[in-house]
Amino acid sequence: MPYNPRSMDPTKYKDWEIAQEAEKYLPSVEEWVEKLGLEKDELIPYGKTPKLNFLKIMNRLKDKPDGKYIEVTAITPTPLGEGKTTVSMGLIQGLGVKGKNVGGALRQPSGGPTMNVKGTAAGGGNALLIPMTEFSLGLTGDINDITNAHNLAMVALTSRYQHECNYTDEELAKRGLRRLDIDPKNVEMGWVMDFAAQALRNIIIGLGGKKDGYPMQSRFGISVSSELMAILAVSRDLADMRERIGKITVAYDRTGKPITTSDLDVAGAMTAWMRNTINPTLCYSVEGQPVLIHAGPFANIAIGQNSIISDRLGLKLFDYVVTESGFAADIGFEKFWNVKCRLSGNIPNVSVIVATIRALKMHGGGPAVAPGRPLPAEYTEENLGLVEKGFENLRHMIGIVKKSGIVPVVCINAFYTDTKAEHDLVRRLCEEEGVRCAVSNHWMYGGEGAAELADVVLDACNEPSNYKPLYPLEMPLRQRVEMIAKEVYGADGVSWSPVAEAKAKKFEADPQFADFQTMMVKTHLSLSHDPTLKGVPKGWVLPIRDVLVYSGAKFLCPMAGDISLMPGTASDPAYRRIDVDVNTGEVSGLF
Repeated sequence: MPYNPRSMDPTKYKDWEIAQEAEKYLPSVEEWVEKLGLEKDELIPYGKTPKLNFLKIMNRLKDKPDGKYIEVTAITPTPLGEGKTTVSMGLIQGLGVKGKNVGGALRQPSGGPTMNVKGTAAGGGNALLIPMTEFSLGLTGDINDITNAHNLAMVALTSRYQHECNYTDEELAKRGLRRLDIDPKNVEMGWVMDFAAQALRNIIIGLGGKKDGYPMQSRFGISVSSELMAILAVSRDLADMRERIGKITVAYDRTGKPITTSDLDVAGAMTAWMRNTINPTLCYSVEGQPVLIHAGPFANIAIGQNSIISDRLGLKLFDYVVTESGFAADIGFEKFWNVKCRLSGNIPNVSVIVATIRALKMHGGGPAVAPGRPLPAEYTEENLGLVEKGFENLRHMIGIVKKSGIVPVVCINAFYTDTKAEHDLVRRLCEEEGVRCAVSNHWMYGGEGAAELADVVLDACNEPSNYKPLYPLEMPLRQRVEMIAKEVYGADGVSWSPVAEAKAKKFEADPQFADFQTMMVKTHLSLSHDPTLKGVPKGWVLPIRDVLVYSGAKFLCPMAGDISLMPGTASDPAYRRIDVDVNTGEVSGLF
């Protein structure tokens, strides 16, 4: 008998309590083998969260037609987030209630947000992913493997630099090494750990005697910002991953030439650490639908999507696959549209745009919204004027999805403070835009509460997709950025700093960068580069201050403003409320 969402009122029970109750109803791993139609050797045991053998399953099902492909995105969010993962889980459960063979393909959470203020991104209420503890605390070790592989590259670099400082060319040759002439002031990579540790953003390493290495400035980033996470997200198979890892730029020599992991003879060992990450992990909704977990967050640089591998696998195993893009449609969906779909060749049927009355009111001129502070009255009382004015942001996001040729559907993620009049207003405005709209109460009622959304999405899946990328790969970098800025963000144009323009010209002139993807980096809190500008800003220019290179992932990342690869921990982090029952081993306090 499956878990009944009506048995746990999310206004009275916390997410971790709902998760613990729902896990009592999970089928055994053996039952999942039968339920998914797997061969025994296609499931790799790992407690409650086994991995699926991607290569074996894909080889067996290579001739099976793909299922329907559904992406979830959102309007520009408040700093609190608008529930894309909760909607994704609710839609999966709603399609399950409709009797459909449905599964999800989502990302693994990072320890940084889990132990900080954002939580695990496991959904919420009765639209929740389980087992929540395993999902939230390391899962099957993919992020740990990425951390080890990344840091091994830095071990290789720093030890090689030490040897080059201590030995002559002849002595290096006796040890089977050639001098790379590493420039300690031009190191591309730093170290990583999967926590938000602002004290490690800038460090000095190599202090002590010469046996301890040589001093150089270095840094830490959060593990999910590693290029290896981006590589995991876009690799098609293990061979593709191995090739990409070998092209990662770790540092530069004194002439400015890149020094790669292959130059350091460490690419093979890094791939050895990463070998098991190629297989997605099997998790579940509280109502028993399968969800493939693969790749991680950090939407600005590490693409902000689950992996191409998990999408490909899901499209073979399920008739309907629900996936999610990080941030709003101007960032996450744009990368899904122009990068992920281009690399994977998978053509989406529908894009669900998540909106909340809260976010619409903010874009309509409502007071500032801040985590940890009570919501002003404007957000908990009916205010049709703010909703209608804020619809301008949702209208813009609908336009972005329409430009892709993918069919848009608006989901109003219902909060108990919303009113029917506010919902009806959004429905009417969506109808005027020629877009389907559904109100979903999945947080409260699970799949039953998402039934209307499921019906609307099923109807939209019958409409043909006319997917087309925004720009051809042959288009030069600066023209791509100009097109994204104008057509997606609504900017009047782009301004380039001297450094960024010089780099862009260099990349455009070098054939080796011709097939690199354009990975835009900007704030997710505004359509513009300025997080304080809400709604649909007018009369502005996008400033590009730098262009980062991910040579293994094959990304060029134009930077619109500053970005830190190491977030900071807030004054009231989640870890203050997380604990373990010493009698049962159950974890409490996760959200």
